[in-house]
Amino acid sequence: MLACVLEENGPSLKEIARPEPLADEALVRVRLAGICATDLELIRGYMNFRGVLGHEFVGEVAGPEAHPLLGRRVVGEINCGCGSCAWCARGMERHCPGRSVLGILDRHGVFAEYTCLPSRNLHPVSDAVEDEAAVFCEPLAACFEVIEQFPEIVEREVLVIGDGRLGLLQARVLRAAGARVGLLGRHREKMALLAPYEIPAWSEPAQAACSGGEKWPVVIEATGAAEGFSLAVSKTKPRGVVVLKSTVASEARLNLSSVVVDEITVLGSRCGPFEPAIQALETGAVRTSLMIHGRYSLQNAPEALEKAREKGIIKVLLRP
Repeated sequence: MLACVLEENGPSLKEIARPEPLADEALVRVRLAGICATDLELIRGYMNFRGVLGHEFVGEVAGPEAHPLLGRRVVGEINCGCGSCAWCARGMERHCPGRSVLGILDRHGVFAEYTCLPSRNLHPVSDAVEDEAAVFCEPLAACFEVIEQFPEIVEREVLVIGDGRLGLLQARVLRAAGARVGLLGRHREKMALLAPYEIPAWSEPAQAACSGGEKWPVVIEATGAAEGFSLAVSKTKPRGVVVLKSTVASEARLNLSSVVVDEITVLGSRCGPFEPAIQALETGAVRTSLMIHGRYSLQNAPEALEKAREKGIIKVLLRP
C-alpha cells in the first residue's frame, strides 16, 4: 500500500506492506486524514518518531470479516494501551506506560491506505457527519478534555491564545459550554471565523482585556510555539490557571518566577473524550468546513505537508 513515511531524512512516499490487525484490532481503510501541527513538529524532530505519519482520520472498518463494525465509518482514539495496567483499567490509556500512539509513538499512522487500531479505540460515525467534518473529531475531543479536567472553566472568563485549528475549535467549544471567551491571534482571516459565535478576537496582547483588566483568570495556550507559555503566563491573573495544549519540538527558556509569585496553576491537557465531539459534529454545534484550506490526494502528500506549513493555513486534508 502507499504511505507517507517519516524517516531520518524527512517524509517521503513509499510502498509498504498492508498492516495485519492483531487479535483485538480492526483493519481500517482510511477515507480521509488531516495534517496536524503535531505532524509538522514530528518532522522537526519531536518524539524522534519514525514511521507512517498521521493521527487524525475517518475511515471504514475493512476487517476482520467477523468484526461488529465491518463496513461502518469510524473515527479512532490515538492512544493504544496495554489493556492490563492500572491506567488502562481506569480508561486512561493515554497514560499507559507501555502505550503506543497512532502516528506519534511506536505505531504507524494514517497517512496511508490502511491502518490498524484496537477495536476499543473505534467510534462509529453517523451518516449525519460528512467525512470532512468527521476528520476533525480527534482535535475536537482534545478541546472537550479541558472541560472534563476543569469543569469550573465554563463559569469563567477565558482567553485562548492561538488562532490555529486547535485554538479556534477550543474557543468555540468553551463558548458553547457557557464560558466567556476571547481569543488572541495573529491572522485576521482566521479570527474572523469566530464572529458568528460572538467571540471577540485581538491581534495585540495589550488589546486582549477581560472585564477585570488586562489579565485573565484562565488562559489556554494553543499557539504551537515554544514561546507561547511565557505569553500565556503574562496574561494570567494571580491565582489564575494556564492550560497548556501545545506540543512543540523546540525548547524554550522559561522564567518561572511569576508562576510562583502569582501562584499560577499550570494544567497540561492533551487527548479527550470522543462522545461529546461526535455529538457536536452531529448537531452542527461546531462547524468545520471553513477551516479547510487544502485537499490533496495521498500521492501528493509531500506537497500537502508544505502547504500545511504556510502561514494562515488552518487544515489540509489527505485522501488515499
